[in-house]
Amino acid sequence: MTIKIGLIHTTMNSVQPILEAFHSHAPGVEVLNFVDEGLVSDLNRKNGVTPGMIRRLINLMDQAEKSEVDGILLACSVFSPFVADIAKVFSVPVLSADISMLEHAVSMAETIGVIATVSAAGPTTTSLLKEISKQRDKKIEVHTEIITEAFLALKSGDVAKHNELIHNKISDLSGYCDVVVLAQMSMTRAVVDLKETSKPILTSPAISVRAILSQVARKK
Repeated sequence: MTIKIGLIHTTMNSVQPILEAFHSHAPGVEVLNFVDEGLVSDLNRKNGVTPGMIRRLINLMDQAEKSEVDGILLACSVFSPFVADIAKVFSVPVLSADISMLEHAVSMAETIGVIATVSAAGPTTTSLLKEISKQRDKKIEVHTEIITEAFLALKSGDVAKHNELIHNKISDLSGYCDVVVLAQMSMTRAVVDLKETSKPILTSPAISVRAILSQVARKK
């Protein structure tokens, strides 16, 4: 029986990276996309998550569950802190795409660089890294850079500028961090043409594909 995964997006920019990851790492899995682009616009305008946004997110996830998916993967890292509580109301596994990546970052480094292109994503990722490190009783330093102009460039179709801005920040952070984390799935396209770097660069698509399928396997 084919496994079916529901993907929850707040921007179309996250669709291609995760679909490519499923195609490469789990080509036999069926994926369904559920999108509310208005959410990322509201996030940028209000610079934070509101109860109304959470309700809209849950509505997308409810649509996914009604489509009889075996698991739900949330592609927007800004909502990651709420996933554990939201997951309790669904009968299928629910996972935030970035959490496994952040756990990996904490396990491999003490000084972690974070790059985000949505203003709310930077603080969210930083907080999650610190929470994970506290749970593991490990001391870390997090250096976070937010480049909203890169998101605007991608939104307007200027992928080259988006990638260049991220490459520059990767170069800066690699000078004093052990690993660099790209906070959002939409940023993954920036590493495709990135030349060899002195430090590891972590993105969420491949890691999250393996993580959600592992949870589905345990559930079955």
